[in-house]
Amino acid sequence: MAIAGDRQKLLYKVAKAYYEDGLTQWQIGKRLGISRIKVSRLLQQARDEKLVQITIVSPEQSNADLERELEIEYGLDEAVIVSPSNYDKTTILRELGHTAVDCLLRSLQGNEVLSLSWGSTLLSVVDALPVKSWPEMTVVQIMGGLGRPEAEVHGTDIVRRMAQAFGARPRLLSAPGVVSDEMVRDALLADPQISETLALAANADVAMVGIGVPSPDSVVMQAGAIVTEEVEELKAQGAVGDIALRFFDAQGQPIEHEINDRIIGLDLDQIK
Repeated sequence: MAIAGDRQKLLYKVAKAYYEDGLTQWQIGKRLGISRIKVSRLLQQARDEKLVQITIVSPEQSNADLERELEIEYGLDEAVIVSPSNYDKTTILRELGHTAVDCLLRSLQGNEVLSLSWGSTLLSVVDALPVKSWPEMTVVQIMGGLGRPEAEVHGTDIVRRMAQAFGARPRLLSAPGVVSDEMVRDALLADPQISETLALAANADVAMVGIGVPSPDSVVMQAGAIVTEEVEELKAQGAVGDIALRFFDAQGQPIEHEINDRIIGLDLDQIK
């Protein structure tokens, strides 16, 4: 019984030193004359035997628990939920942009290759960016431009503006996002500048993309990238969304459609 009591006391001392006194495992081991590995094992035993019971309190007015449920349900590394103060488009985009910037900056050190798609959501991210000095970073397009080159949601403009905010190098894709037929696409992909830019985007360290929906009021429709008949065909095949004009169904599987043969950009596997 004495041996069991001594063991419990040691577990208590180790747990107290680690969780309340803030000592490292190495410091505890040095103080008690045991190895760091044994300290780690004792801490695990203290948790297993309920000597240590950890309670994590969710912040008030937080979606943290719901985010955790989404992460578990879909196998996500992290989910972040935005609850806009008002549910008008302007407010939603603005608050999405600010939240996305916080997540993006946590993922960057300043020397990465960052690839971008295009659209109104990514424009809101660019609008919320702080100024950095990251000359070793490269910002590159995932796909060619859609709509008028002077449009704010155009991929070239978004890449250029993000690179300017970060003090980074822009790598622009001088090609339309959708062309008339497969032959034109193949000819453009044979150009070294285009193929090398897409290869760089495919091997990026971080990708930031928007998710679209196949609807008449979508940005891709407004830009004239696809026509109503194509949208209806995609929906009939089960399309529920797209990333960089690569459409997918409710199970996340790619939709096979002839538009895929006319896109100058990465496919879903490359983006993943």
